[in-house]
Amino acid sequence: MPKRFCCCLAAVLVLWSGLPLRSWAVGTSATSAILVDVDSGRVLYEQNADARMLIASTTKIMTALVAIREGNLTDTVKVSREAAYTEGSSMYLQEGEELTLEELLYGLLLCSGNDAAVAIAEHVGGEKAFVKRMNETAAELGMTSTSFANPNGLDAETHYSTARDMAKLACAAVENATLLRIASTKTATVAGRTMTNHNKLLSSVDGCLGLKTGYTKAAGRTLVSCAERDGQRLVAVTLQDGNDWADHQTLFAYGFSHYPAKQTAVLGQTLRRAAVQGGAKMTVPLTAADSFSWPLAEGESCRTEIRLDGPLTAPLAAGDSVGEAVFLVNGAEVGRVRLLCGEPVPPRAESALAVLKAGLPG
Repeated sequence: MPKRFCCCLAAVLVLWSGLPLRSWAVGTSATSAILVDVDSGRVLYEQNADARMLIASTTKIMTALVAIREGNLTDTVKVSREAAYTEGSSMYLQEGEELTLEELLYGLLLCSGNDAAVAIAEHVGGEKAFVKRMNETAAELGMTSTSFANPNGLDAETHYSTARDMAKLACAAVENATLLRIASTKTATVAGRTMTNHNKLLSSVDGCLGLKTGYTKAAGRTLVSCAERDGQRLVAVTLQDGNDWADHQTLFAYGFSHYPAKQTAVLGQTLRRAAVQGGAKMTVPLTAADSFSWPLAEGESCRTEIRLDGPLTAPLAAGDSVGEAVFLVNGAEVGRVRLLCGEPVPPRAESALAVLKAGLPG
């Protein structure tokens, strides 16, 4: 499993147990909403985020994720009658037409083609098996209040999710380079069709990376979006929100200004020096095996605790794993990285001689 995807899952597990949220003057017109820092998983704002709601075409984020993971982008897909005549939003596929899976993904994510969703699902295992895989992927991502009944988001009694679960999906989706590339495309010409992305935030929000809009009469307006500034990525979700464009702009402005990410460890950086017993050097630098950052509100700080696996005794090789750096905010652990020896430490000369003599026959 890719490292960044593993990090995303770890962040999800950290987050949804959650640190306390600070109260700020921010709100939305949505029935349900959430704002999440992608890399840490910290919830920066939430409003009725666990209510089960209809999600309309934001469903297609999961459709795209499963299709990219399970399918082959260069495959040729022949459009069935069922796909061509699917109700709702469309990329206007014709029965018998042939497109690649990647071309259908553009139709799925830019103009929200329900016909593209069905064609994709039929090709990648068949619609029933595809929906089953959507639900399995939801379970893998910890989306415990989600059920998919179709690949396009048409209203159904067993088709629902929550703002919190959709944020989990979005955090996983933005780790997929192919999905992100397509979802952030403003316009594309595919199989003779010029399609424009329905997501207006791509033009109105600095650093917007896209994701997906949605609407049905019962679900109202639904929107999942992601934006990046100074290396920090935030995901916003609003469900049943008649003012979603403005609300997402407000949420991003709030999140980036009130919770800037602070880096507390950099891959290869020396965090501390530790004492070494019996070494030619008395100490060894402890370097971070990975980078770590956390979004901090004004007045918050991240404290680092060094926890060694045990006393350090020479000889030590560069790169030996010897402990962990544990990061705490408001007294709660928010993450940890392994600590490595930054340089070799041979035994002291007299210690080495003693070891040699001890091994000689009497």
